[in-house]
Amino acid sequence: MDLSWMAWTWPTVAFFVFILLCLIGMGVWEHFAPGGAPRRGVFGLDTTRGDRLFITLLGGAFIFLGWLGLFGTPLWGALIVSIVYGFVVFKWV
Repeated sequence: MDLSWMAWTWPTVAFFVFILLCLIGMGVWEHFAPGGAPRRGVFGLDTTRGDRLFITLLGGAFIFLGWLGLFGTPLWGALIVSIVYGFVVFKWV
């Protein structure tokens, strides 16, 4: 099967592997520590672990796009900001 039209690069593969590992990690976390009951965050929203993962991934995508628009490459700064953002979301949102 010819997948050259998809323009797969190592960063693209790494991104999708990261998403897969996040989903597997969340499944393992739920298996060993069940009860990801909704938690009220700083914005007054009730969110579960899955909601917080989705918010983190979506926010990270916007951070990377904003970084590309403002600063261009390299993206190491956007990665650091996204990781900090992810910790904040899982801790307080």
